[in-house]
Amino acid sequence: MDRVFIMGNGGSGKTWLAQQLARRLQLPAFHLDDFHWLPNFVAERPREERDRLVARAADSSSWIMEGIYGSILRQVASRVTMLIWLDFPDDECISSLLQRGQTGGGTEEQFKELLDYTRGYRLRKNHMNSFDAHERFFEEHSLRRLRLCSRLEVAGFLATV
Repeated sequence: MDRVFIMGNGGSGKTWLAQQLARRLQLPAFHLDDFHWLPNFVAERPREERDRLVARAADSSSWIMEGIYGSILRQVASRVTMLIWLDFPDDECISSLLQRGQTGGGTEEQFKELLDYTRGYRLRKNHMNSFDAHERFFEEHSLRRLRLCSRLEVAGFLATV
């Protein structure tokens, strides 16, 4: 596991799993929200700047990346040696978000938008940040891949690392 990409819906535990793997494997972890958004979620980062930041991180020999962004996954897919999909029920993701609350300095309005966006994960069609897109990425990934559908499966996986 030298270049791991973790994808899934909001609230599925991507950041937590990335932090756990980074600590155990002693690899840098990259949170794609940090590339996609300007600090404090004031606005989206310009696409060229975002893509430059992602390319610089992906150029490293080893890393963990996590996020929902299919466009970023597409950008780094050729470098990914292990793809992990956290495919949890939407209500579990919403519950996790509500327990966690807003992070990174975002507003209450932005948090409500995140909850709505998370609820729409399986409903969005022709969208890179959807269940359908993640399923396509997963099926097309030719190297090691892992689909985890519960916290128990995540714990079992971590026990092997």
